[in-house]
Amino acid sequence: MSAMPSNVEPKDFSEEKQGAHLSRAGFLTLAGKSVLAMCGLLGLGGLVEFLGFQPDPAPPTHFDLGPASDYPLGSRTLVAAARAVLLHDRSGFTALSLVCPHLGCTVEQAPDGYACPCHGSRFDPLGKVVNGPASQPMKSLKVEVTPEGRLILHTG
Repeated sequence: MSAMPSNVEPKDFSEEKQGAHLSRAGFLTLAGKSVLAMCGLLGLGGLVEFLGFQPDPAPPTHFDLGPASDYPLGSRTLVAAARAVLLHDRSGFTALSLVCPHLGCTVEQAPDGYACPCHGSRFDPLGKVVNGPASQPMKSLKVEVTPEGRLILHTG
């Protein structure tokens, strides 16, 4: 017994394969798979970038302000890097954070104390609320005088 009927001649497909064109369904399948592969590669690239993210280093919390003798009695010194103001009065050194307790804007010095340019909060020279919307006073910061006579401002 033969697997092929004897009255059917074997067909040579080599000619058809050489001149074969991609059908519409074949093209759409190929295009869909290509788009899917590109999306997968882009997603994988995004995932690799996300997992390799390096955050910025934390901002410093200690600031060396130099010799205490550089700040005369009665002085108010802006420390821009720390977003603070250093006060020197008869009781010693104190500092106030210039970060508004309302929403975190940087308050500015005003003739009668401090003013927030974002929402209009006003504070007296010691940082107490004079006019809202802030309901908390400006944050007091720790100032340390080292044995060598240097000032260290602690913001954290």
